[in-house]
Amino acid sequence: MSVRLKLTLSYAGFLMIAGAALLTAVWVFLLRVFPASVFVPNLGNMLRAFDPRNFGPAVFAQAAAFVLVFLLVFGLVGGWILAGRMLTPLTRIADAARLAANGSLSHRIRLPGRHDEFRELADAFDAMLERLETHVVEQRRFAANASHELRTPLAISQAMLDVARNDPGHDSGELVERLHTVNARAIELTEALLLLSRSDQRSFTREPVDLSLVAEEAVETLLPFAEKHGVTVETSGDLALTEGSPALLLQLTTNLVHNAIVHNLPEHGSVRIETAARSGFVLLTVENTGDQLSPELVWTLTEPFRRGTGRVRGDHAGVGLGLAIARSITRAHDGIFGLTPVAGGGLRVTVQLPARPR
Repeated sequence: MSVRLKLTLSYAGFLMIAGAALLTAVWVFLLRVFPASVFVPNLGNMLRAFDPRNFGPAVFAQAAAFVLVFLLVFGLVGGWILAGRMLTPLTRIADAARLAANGSLSHRIRLPGRHDEFRELADAFDAMLERLETHVVEQRRFAANASHELRTPLAISQAMLDVARNDPGHDSGELVERLHTVNARAIELTEALLLLSRSDQRSFTREPVDLSLVAEEAVETLLPFAEKHGVTVETSGDLALTEGSPALLLQLTTNLVHNAIVHNLPEHGSVRIETAARSGFVLLTVENTGDQLSPELVWTLTEPFRRGTGRVRGDHAGVGLGLAIARSITRAHDGIFGLTPVAGGGLRVTVQLPARPR
C-alpha cells in the first residue's frame, strides 16, 4: 500500500475508534438501565432512526450504526484528501531527486509555506544539490586543467624525442637533461594530484599534532631556499595542539611557507609564521611581503593551477596546486582556510583548526 492509503486508513480507523468510544460512553452513563435487546440494530427499524419524532433508546442502535457508517465514509474521503495535501511536499522532493539522478543538478525545490519539517527537508535537499553542483563543476574544471597540465610535459617530451630522432647528430646530453627536467615536473604534478585526492578522501589517522613544532620543521626545511631568494623568515607563537595527520599538516605548512617565499619581493622580502591557541581552536598564520593584491585576485588563488598573478612559469613556479592542497587539507581536518591581502602588499593566510580536547 502507498503511504497515502496507509494514512487514509489510519485517519478513518482512529475516527471510527473515537466514534465507538463516544457511543460506548453514552450507553454506559445514560442508557445502561435499559435491556440489552434495545441496543441490537434492527434492520426493519432502520428508517425509524430518521424520523424526528423517534428519540430515546428505541432507535439508539440504528442511529449509532448510521453514525459509524458516516464516520467511516467521512474518515476515508477526508483522510484521502488530507493525506494528499500533506504528501504534496514529498512529491516535489521526489521529483527533484529524480531530476538529480538524471544529471540535472540545477533544479531547486524552493518549497513555500511555513517553516515545518517538510520545509526543513526541502531546504536541506536544496543545499545538498547546491553543494553537489558546485563540487561537480569544480571537479570537471579540475579534470580539464589537470589533463592540460599533464599533456604539456608529455607533448614537450614527444617533441624533443622527435627532434632527436630526425637529427641523430644532436647532443644527447642536452636532450637527456631537458627530458629529466620535464619528467621531474610531470612526477611533481602527479604526486600533487595524488596528495590532493588523499586529503579530499580524509583517508588518514588522526594523531595529536603541535602546529608550532610543525611550523618550525617546515621553516628549517625551507630555510636554505629562503636564503637563496633573499627572504627572511620569522617564526613565533605559542603551543597549538590539534588532532590530525602529522604528514598532511606538515605538507600544508610547507606549501604555505614555500608559496610565501616564491611570491615575495625581489629583494629584502620577509615571511612571518605565527601559531596561537584560542578557546576551542588553534591558528596558523603565514604572512609575507610582496605585490599589492586585489580582493578579486585573492579569491581565485585557491583554485587549482593558479600561480601567483596568473599562469606564470619559472624555476620555482610549482604546479599551481600549493594553496589548493592547503585548503583541501584544512577542510579535511574540519578547519577554516582564509586568504587576506595585506594593506602594504603581500598575502596573509590563516588556518583555523579545532583544538585538541584536553
